[in-house]
Amino acid sequence: MTRAFIGLGANLGERETTLRRALDLLAAEPGLELRAVSTFRETEPVGYLDQPRFLNAAAEVETELGAADLLALLLDVERRLGRVRGGGPRFGPRTIDLDLLLYGDETIDVPGLHVPHPRLHERRFALEPLAELDRDLELPDHGSVQALLAGLD
Repeated sequence: MTRAFIGLGANLGERETTLRRALDLLAAEPGLELRAVSTFRETEPVGYLDQPRFLNAAAEVETELGAADLLALLLDVERRLGRVRGGGPRFGPRTIDLDLLLYGDETIDVPGLHVPHPRLHERRFALEPLAELDRDLELPDHGSVQALLAGLD
């Protein structure tokens, strides 16, 4: 089993309901155990600013799935919850966003799969929920979540 962290976000529709539904769908999957979920937090959009505020969280899972299969599952859950990719601006509004933030202590850089998630080390909306789940968490090649958060202040 591999410990992984998933980022969750939504800024369209019933955001909290959608995030909770995504967590329920993930928890029901064979080969994946939902271990913990951070509190949900309101955040400002990043990149494309002309859009509603986001509701963000992170989840800790234990999984038998490989990183590529876990990412495929996340994309499938997004589709099942109505996410259509490629229709709007990059970083634009979305009903659901599920990102594979960390997969064990692995660094993966292959087409379509980058772990740790790109820009994770710069994004407070992702780092804060990770720190809530594990204060001592380390990001491969970037150091501790606590130090990264302190550097953003």
